[in-house]
Amino acid sequence: MFLENASRAGWIEVICGSMFSGKTEELIRRLKRAKFANQRVEIFKPQMDTRYSAEDVVSHDANAIRSTPVDSPGNILLLASDVDVVGIDEAQFFDAGIVQVCKQLADNGVRVIVAGLDMDFQGNPFGPMPQLMATAEYVTKVHAICVRCGNLAHHSHRLASDDKLVMLGEKESYEPICRHCFNQSRRER
Repeated sequence: MFLENASRAGWIEVICGSMFSGKTEELIRRLKRAKFANQRVEIFKPQMDTRYSAEDVVSHDANAIRSTPVDSPGNILLLASDVDVVGIDEAQFFDAGIVQVCKQLADNGVRVIVAGLDMDFQGNPFGPMPQLMATAEYVTKVHAICVRCGNLAHHSHRLASDDKLVMLGEKESYEPICRHCFNQSRRER
């Protein structure tokens, strides 16, 4: 573990939204700014997320930043010693322990920036994201554009007929759609 730093104020920032809304892009932007300011930055992602890279956090637009894949939230505490900023991508894939990890980091003076899907493909709150948003000082909800009508999209509509909660995929498996188009697609099933 690392020593508590009472001289620094830590906090939690959450970036949430649907797929293709720019969550990871915004996470990378904030982390690169922190690095530019000579802050000590560590970035983590779930070990299971190997879509673009086994190690890097990569946005859909191919922007990337080096990260450390971890299989459980507790490993973040072990690996995030002596840092100013911790970035966590795809937080919805971690178990509920991620909430306590983020709180402990912030309590120890670390700026914690977390990105993740706020809803699953069925439109339900996804994993630990509701608790992270409730405990965060700052929440940024980003939106994609509905591929069907052009309105703001906040649903990640699954195109494949797979009912597993977690299914890694990209444009071949998901599309961003608005509330109206989401409800319409559910009625058509």
